Amino acid sequence: MSTSSSVLDSFNIQTSHDLTWNVLPLLHQVKHAMDNLLENNTNEIIDLRSIPLAPGEEDNLLKILGQGEVKAQLNALGPSEIIETQYNGVWLITHYNDENEIVSRHIEVTYMPEILLSQMQDIRSSSQRLSEKLSESQTDNSTDNGQNEKH
Repeated sequence: MSTSSSVLDSFNIQTSHDLTWNVLPLLHQVKHAMDNLLENNTNEIIDLRSIPLAPGEEDNLLKILGQGEVKAQLNALGPSEIIETQYNGVWLITHYNDENEIVSRHIEVTYMPEILLSQMQDIRSSSQRLSEKLSESQTDNSTDNGQNEKH
């Protein structure tokens, strides 16, 4: 019995509702990522769903990060919310399912979250559509001008 007791004592098993104390290390990781962004132009993504947070810790982290001036909503393959925190360059990205449940949440340290960047092919397609619209507009204007001259 003493052998199994000594084996269990070697593990740090917590059975209370104490915090896992991951908030402070996460904030240090965010600070390091900000420094890396400034010095090396390197982006970093921290997946909050892969980190064992005790009840209330994620809320505490979000409260500390706060909300800055930019908030975007995206509807592609389900709703997403992109919020710049009160710390410029630190973004909170949350993806929801159709029942409005969080399916993914991460912190992205970057100048602009990749999810907000337009894709090259999308820009090409949009440029082509705008060119067609401008061509139609010029045709319509020349037709209107021609009709006005006849009257």
